[in-house]
Formats: sequence, C-alpha cells, structure tokens
Amino acid sequence: MKTKEIIKRASELAKPFRISKGKNFRLMDVDPDDTLDFTKEADKPRAKEALAMGVTALAELQDKLYAQDKWAVLLIFQAMDAAGKDGAIKHVLSGVNPQGCQVYSFKSPSSDDLDHDYLWRCMKCLPNRGQIGIFNRSYYEEVLVVRVHPEFLAKQKLPPKLVGKKIWQERFEDIRNFEQYLARNGVIVRKFFLHVSKKEQKRRFLERIDDPQKNWKFSSNDAAERDFWDDYMQAYEQMIQETATKEAPWYVVPADNKWFTRVIVAAAVVDTLADLDLEYPEVGEDKLKELATAKKKLLSK
Repeated sequence: MKTKEIIKRASELAKPFRISKGKNFRLMDVDPDDTLDFTKEADKPRAKEALAMGVTALAELQDKLYAQDKWAVLLIFQAMDAAGKDGAIKHVLSGVNPQGCQVYSFKSPSSDDLDHDYLWRCMKCLPNRGQIGIFNRSYYEEVLVVRVHPEFLAKQKLPPKLVGKKIWQERFEDIRNFEQYLARNGVIVRKFFLHVSKKEQKRRFLERIDDPQKNWKFSSNDAAERDFWDDYMQAYEQMIQETATKEAPWYVVPADNKWFTRVIVAAAVVDTLADLDLEYPEVGEDKLKELATAKKKLLSK
C-alpha cells in the first residue's frame, strides 16, 4: 500500500474517535471494547499489518518534520492505570528516529515543581521545532487526580483566596488558552485518552500480580484507586468536554484491546502529520553549486 493510501486509511480510522467539540461529549457513548470493523481474533493479523504500515508512514513523515524544522508536535497520553499508555507509545513510535523524538513521563510533582505554577514542569519539556514530544501523563493530572483527591491541592501552596469554587473551570480555561498559544506558535497538540473498562483493568492488574515478570508494574495504590473509579470517569468526561477544541482535539480511544488501541493511535498521529503538508526543504542556487563542487572533488579521487 502506498503512503497516500495509508494516510487516507489512517484518516478514516482516526476520525470516529476524534473529539473537537466537547460540549455534547458523553463517555458512556464510547465502548472500551470497540474494534470498528476489525473482528477481534480473525482480524488481529490485519490489525498488525495496519500498525506496521502506519509505523512506516509515520517514520517517513517524521523525517520530513525533522528536516523542515518548522512545526513541533506534542502528543499527550492520559488514562487510568493499566490502560496501555506505555505500550502504545512504544509500538507506535518504534520506527521514529530517536533524534527527532522526546518522551517525558510525569509522576508525582517534586518539591521544586510545587514551588512553581502547575504548568511549569510541562512547559519546560515542550518539543523543539522539528520534534515530536510525548507526554505520558501531563498537566491534565491537575484536573484529574488533583480533583479526585483535593488534598493534593493543599500541597500546591496556592494563596487561599485563589482556591475557590471556580478553580476547576479556571484551570480548564488556563489549559485551553495555553494550548491555543501553542497552536499559534506552530506546536500541534493532539491528546489521547485511552478508555479502558473497569473489568479489563481488573484482569490486567491480576495478570501483573500473577506474572513474576510483571510484578514490578503493580502497586497496591493502583488497586486502591479503583475505589474512586466513578469519580475519575466523571473527571475525565468533564475534562474532555471543557478542553476538546479544533486546535487541540482529544482522541477517546477504546483500550480493552491493546492491538486496536495501537492501530488507532498510529492512525491519528499519521493523519496529524499528513495534514501539515510536510516536504523536504529545497536548497538554493549556492547550495546546489556547493554540492556540485563537492561531488566533482569526490569523483576526482
């Protein structure tokens, strides 16, 4: 399949999961087990082939992005634990040139982070022009885990009079403005919520406990957070409603089937880069003369 055909198919796959206007979004309308027209077992090889073609097309587009050195791309991944963020990032970006890619995982904020505004630690990790930046979790934790656990807000040293009933709406506004600012400066923002079901998360947690090679992935706190599942789902839903925009859309990707999640994420990234009309930069007359002189010299020896 040619690159143009891959790009067209990528757009078709990504479109159903793209949220550019959040007003009417409802999380219950997205089935975590959805696989579109892929039959789960029978079509796994087809999905694997689609992913491979997507990775190849992505590598080609990323090379042009790097060479052109005009745009930057920021990919943000948010999800409940065990939804497959790490695996999606690993598989989708497996063919990307490491020189043109930056990955940051944001854990609990450090004391230094807490001495700054909540966007600070992410702002200093934004990708350079020509680069793809990946945030594994991000400033969106500030309207997710901090909202579900307001005791974390107390640690942020905010003046008391700034912590009012409208704080979450104010943060949504801050984030929308920040992402609009990035878009106006050539940083393309695409956000992925990997939507895993509570049942599938439980299965994956048990697998981590039973498999010695996966024990390191599990924390008792992961299981404890399941008690707040409904609170998190409500927080995720409102987050998407308030921050899905044309400039920085969300992709709400079904995550009960990891192979399908990776196909959709790859499709969305390919579609995003293809929209930039990337081309290798053309060289001027002086550069062409320089190349001709260098070639002549090389051939003479």
